[in-house]
Parts: sequence; C-alpha cells; structure tokens
Amino acid sequence: MIRGISYLTAALGYAGVLALGVSLAACVETAPPEMVEAIESLDRELLQLRAAEVAPDDYSAFARQWVTLRTRVAAEEDTIRWRWEPNELEQALRELQAEGAKTVARLSEQQETQRLAAARQIADVEARVHTIATQVSAINSRLILAEKPVETDLLLKQARAFYEQGRYDQSLQASDRASLHLAAESALLQRELGRYASPDRIAQWQRMVRETILWSKKHKASAIIVSKAERSLTLYRSGRKVLSYPVRLGFNGIKEKRYQGDGATPEGRYRVAGKRGRGQTQFYRALLLDYPNQEDRRRFLNERKKGRIPASRDIGGQIEIHGVDNELMAQTLGCVMLENPQMAVLFDRVDNGTPVTIVGALLEQNAVARALAHLSVHLDEI
Repeated sequence: MIRGISYLTAALGYAGVLALGVSLAACVETAPPEMVEAIESLDRELLQLRAAEVAPDDYSAFARQWVTLRTRVAAEEDTIRWRWEPNELEQALRELQAEGAKTVARLSEQQETQRLAAARQIADVEARVHTIATQVSAINSRLILAEKPVETDLLLKQARAFYEQGRYDQSLQASDRASLHLAAESALLQRELGRYASPDRIAQWQRMVRETILWSKKHKASAIIVSKAERSLTLYRSGRKVLSYPVRLGFNGIKEKRYQGDGATPEGRYRVAGKRGRGQTQFYRALLLDYPNQEDRRRFLNERKKGRIPASRDIGGQIEIHGVDNELMAQTLGCVMLENPQMAVLFDRVDNGTPVTIVGALLEQNAVARALAHLSVHLDEI
C-alpha cells in the first residue's frame, strides 16, 4: 500500500513539472530581443546615411519614438506574458521597425542617386577643365584668367574629397560652384579675345595689312607684318613676301595692349624708330618701335576717362622686335621676340622708318578664333 502511494506521488510530481514546462512554453518576453536588435541596427544605418541631416523630420520622429520604446523595453525587461495576450509594446516596436526600414530604403536609394549624379558631374567638370586648359595653352592666354583656374581646381578637389567621404550632396554643391567658375573663365576669354572671332575686326586688320603691303610695293621698300594669333612675322620687300619667322610675344601678348606692365603686345601701325646693336640693348639686337603712337594715346585717354584704366597706370613704351639674350626681361614686356639667327637676318634688311603693322589675326579661321569656338562647343555639349 505504501509502495503504491509512493508511485502515485511520483507520478503526480512528474505531471506537475510537465504542466509547468508546457505553461512556460506558452509564455514569451514582452519585448522580443531580435526585434530590439533589428531596430538598433536600423538606427545605426540611419546614422550612416546621415538621416539627421538629409531627413531631419523623419529621423527626429524615429529617434523620439525609439527613445520612448527603449525606456519601456527596459522597464518590462523581466516581464513575460502568454502568447495569446495582446502586447502593445511589441506592436509599437514592429511598427517602428517597419517605418525605420522604409526610411533606410528611401535614403539608400536617394544616396545612390546622389552618388551617381556626383560622379557624373565631377567627370563632366574634369572634362571641361581639361578642355579649357588645352585651349588656353594653345593660345597662350593663361594669364588672362589670373587665379580663376586655381580656384576652380580647389573646388574640384573639394568635390572629390566630399565624394570619397560619401557626402554626395556636398560634392554636388562643390562641383556646381566649380562649374560656375568654368563658365566665368569661358566668359572672360570670350570678352578679352572675342575680337579674334569678329568679322569686322578681322576685316579691319586685313585692310591694314593690304595697305602696308601696297606701301611696300609703291615705295619699293621693306615692311613688316606681325600676326599675334599665328605668332608670325613676315617681311615684305617691294610688295612681295621675302621671309616669315615664328615669334614669341609678351607674357600676356595675345591681349590688346592698354597700359604699361600689362604684358600685352600692341596692335596698330608703327615704324622702326631705332636700330640697336650690340652694346645698345639688353637683347641680342633690337628694333625699337614708335609705340605709343597718336592712336594709342587717344585710346588710352578714352579708356582712362571711362574708368577702365587706373589713374596710377601709364601708357608705357619701349616696345621692340628683338632677339633672346635677355629672355627673362622679354617676358615682362609686350615685345615681339625672334630667335637670334632670324633676328640677325631681319636686322640687316630693315631701316629706320620701316613700317611695322601688328594685327591680331590675318584670317577669320585663326588660331584664337578656333580655340574659342572649340571651347564654346565643348562647354555647351557638357
């Protein structure tokens, strides 16, 4: 009898443990850990996507709700419930997880769109920088732009740095500013050098050259024609071409000379005012021109009156056709420079009073006009 009671007691104890196990299996935590971990992961993703900057309202709402729910999670950390019981905390966490996932997906897509746009725009600006640098180099007009190319390059470097940091919106802004700088560079070149593409100005230069050649023919004398765009000097005798040499100009020679120190080579009708041999010039040999002439002075005074030339600037002088012994000095003036052997030949073939006509270009399709046209086409395409 006693043995039977013992079996019964043991059986009842086993049944109790089994019932307790079944009961525990039916209970769950109020805040599922995997859901909490998923929301924390979403929060980290939103921080990486800079949601606080790019979507402040969305992220602020998410963060406020997450702070509130995290406080409740901590408070109910040891609370368990039956599976069939309603759980407002779990439902709130589930909704926050869904909303956070939507925001992450939207911002990820937005970021990828910005990344592609930033990469494309940087490539476009780099192509434009290369185009303008190539054309500026081709016509030796770098100094016209002063510090603008440096500023553009700094902005482009800034755009690349932002891109590498994943800050694509700021990369786009920097490359936009670089693009505006390039447009300003192009506009400046067109303003300073546009006369090379002007049919009226080309016609005027052609007329000046024809008249100089006719003078040479009529007086059976020498005359010199210098074309700045083609970087060429041609000597005529009795109206016929005798020789033609390549030349170099002042450091800003392609521009129209306005005042002393601008480095530009003047354009107009001049004469050889003096021949300077060894010991009379800092160069190999030199032909001094009668710059400034009456037309130069009239233009200078008119420009100063309009406020385009500072009152402290003078009109200058000492414009020469010379050799290269003092090349450093030559680069500070608006002179025309030949190699020494060619200068020796020219020096012997001209006299004081020889006409020297300096023009921007002889043809409408000149080097500067082609460079400006090429620049405009490529900038418009990009």
